Amino acid sequence: MPLLLDASPTTSAAATGRAAADGRDVDLLVLGEVNPDIIVHAPDPRPIFGQVERWVDGIELVIGSSSVIAACGAARLGLRVAIAGVVGDDAFGRFMLAAMRDHGLDTSAVRVDPAVPTGATVILASATDRAILTAAGTIPLLRAADVPQLLLARARHVHAGSVFLLDALRPDLPALFRAVRVRGGTTSADTNWDPSGSWDVLGLLAETDVFLPNAGEATRIARVAGIESADAEGVARALVALGPRVVAVKLGREGALAADAEGRVARCLALPVDPVDAIGAGDSFDAGFLAGWLGGRSLEACLAIAVACGSLSTRAAGGTASQPTLAEAEAAARVAGLLP
Repeated sequence: MPLLLDASPTTSAAATGRAAADGRDVDLLVLGEVNPDIIVHAPDPRPIFGQVERWVDGIELVIGSSSVIAACGAARLGLRVAIAGVVGDDAFGRFMLAAMRDHGLDTSAVRVDPAVPTGATVILASATDRAILTAAGTIPLLRAADVPQLLLARARHVHAGSVFLLDALRPDLPALFRAVRVRGGTTSADTNWDPSGSWDVLGLLAETDVFLPNAGEATRIARVAGIESADAEGVARALVALGPRVVAVKLGREGALAADAEGRVARCLALPVDPVDAIGAGDSFDAGFLAGWLGGRSLEACLAIAVACGSLSTRAAGGTASQPTLAEAEAAARVAGLLP
């Protein structure tokens, strides 16, 4: 099922005017991995070794990577979005560049590395679960030097996705975020899973305005043994104490919870949808929260829009095929009683 949270998306005409006046003509700059997903659909997609061939329902090449899915979701919501990452000089890289441009993203800061193949992920997806196989390729190669200073200066907000996969950028992220905030911008991060198991992002959280983990990630980063809906608030508060102004924890079927540095807490249940594919639901949730944040919405409204975005994104296979517009997300949230 979807994810939920609270943010303040949408760029109002007034906000757009202010952005143009101060030179910040990019609402959101996303720093992250850029790779496609190859999705294998079947009731039971598990392979059988020994050269056994099986029929599956379908195989699709689609936009992948949490960072790009979040960026596409934000653009769908009406934000002006740029992305920085690395691809190879190959078919997968060209596919991703074209697909991102088709979704309205500024890809001028995506570096093409001719020496390394584009990273790629194969997802074996059933209706209720999935297995993920990823070849790193260019995924860990984004560097701070790849992010143009002019683009940073133009951005109202900078978001880092899949932080634990960005090996070359991660050591420099706290300083980069600090520089963004000194210039008057805001920052956010979604770490996703840590393959190394260290879960160490304390330096980054000190420079992060909005932190967007799921429950499993939140408990590990906060060094909490386990999580249930009842104690999600405690985990969120523990993470806020590490530096972020807002922490929004995605709770899957239970929805989402957000807490901020002023002591406010918002809760939101997932929307009642029949999911086709939950790939990228958390990333669409991120897009909704950040859209709300940048639009100056209340914590409750941000969470409602984020939950709606995550929920509605599950209506089709892949991470971007059914991402909603802002009007669609707000309408769904109102029908569910999450917005007035």
